[in-house]
Amino acid sequence: MTWEDVINLEKEKDYYKNLHNEIEKRYKTSTVFPEKKNIFKAFSLTKLENLKVVILGQDPYHGFGQAQGLAFSTPSEIKNPPSMVNILKEINDDLGKKSICEDGDLTLWAKQGVLLLNTILTVEESKPKSHHKLGWEIFTDNIIKYISENCSDIVFILWGAPAIAKTKLIDKSKHHILTSPHPSPLSSYRGFFGSKQFSKTNEILTSLKKEPINW
Repeated sequence: MTWEDVINLEKEKDYYKNLHNEIEKRYKTSTVFPEKKNIFKAFSLTKLENLKVVILGQDPYHGFGQAQGLAFSTPSEIKNPPSMVNILKEINDDLGKKSICEDGDLTLWAKQGVLLLNTILTVEESKPKSHHKLGWEIFTDNIIKYISENCSDIVFILWGAPAIAKTKLIDKSKHHILTSPHPSPLSSYRGFFGSKQFSKTNEILTSLKKEPINW
């Protein structure tokens, strides 16, 4: 199975047909991010057979030009959003060196097997969570369940309460779950800083004789 196979199975379901129709309508009547061609970009960059790590976000950035289809990631020419600034700070503190993605574009992580998955895959400009409860949560819950059931020894990195709530979808006997507060400035000082999840992830991957991530 490839991601395309998995996604095509979802597209045959009634909930997805309703979601698709609603999303198509919203792209025509309002400004929606990311560009339509990038909705599934996370899946095209991180092949299912190469999957090592899942980082869960909430919904795409809602500022113009920021969202590119990868959770937390922005195009290199865009100023790093506050959450990304805090992620880069924690990498530096945790690993003692700067990230390879200092410009905020996390494509290089994705190509190493890090699935950067938002739980909602589209958003309207300047309206966070505007596509909440349209059906994306069903889709991404099913993706998480598919990974849990069909893969083994995946490291799930869950930041913040909405992501941590997805723990119930993951078979803890087969996978590894790391949790912390969200890297947003509102919560980063409550335990995201100092959580050392990047080094912990690599320790797990090394113990499994998998190539660690070059963060």
